[in-house]
Amino acid sequence: MKNILLTLLLAVCARPLLAQGAPPQAAPDQPYTMEYYYKVQWGHQQEFLQLFLKNHYPLLQKIAESGRILSLKIETPANHATEDGRWDYRVTIRYKNSGLATSGNPDEERLMRQLWPDQQRYQREEQRRFEILLAHWDLPVTDITPAK
Repeated sequence: MKNILLTLLLAVCARPLLAQGAPPQAAPDQPYTMEYYYKVQWGHQQEFLQLFLKNHYPLLQKIAESGRILSLKIETPANHATEDGRWDYRVTIRYKNSGLATSGNPDEERLMRQLWPDQQRYQREEQRRFEILLAHWDLPVTDITPAK
C-alpha cells in the first residue's frame, strides 16, 4: 500500500516539473530558428565584422540560395550592456527545418573552395576572426506568439 501511495504522489508531483522549461521547437518539417551570438574583444568589433562579412556571410548567402536557409539577419545592440551580458553581434538564421539546421551541409567544403580560391588566406583570416572572439553561443528559439 505504501508503494502505491508513493508512486501516486510521485506521479502527481512530477507532472508540474515536466511542464516547465522551454517550449518545443516546431515539427521536423517546419522552419527552425537559431540565434548565433558573438562577443568580441574590446576594440576589435569592426575588424571582426569586416572578417565576418568577407569570409562567412557570403557562405551563408550561398547556403540560403540552396534553400537550406529561409532568412538571415545580422544585428548589433543599440546600447551597451553589462560585461556579463554583453554581445556584439547576433546572427539570426531561419532554416527550412530542424534537420537542416542541426546537420552538416555536404556542399559546404565545395562552396568554400569556390568562394575563396586562396584557401591559405581564407584560413588565416578565419583564424584571426576567432582569435579576437571572446565568446560565441548558439541559441535555438521558438516563436510562441499566440495566433490571432
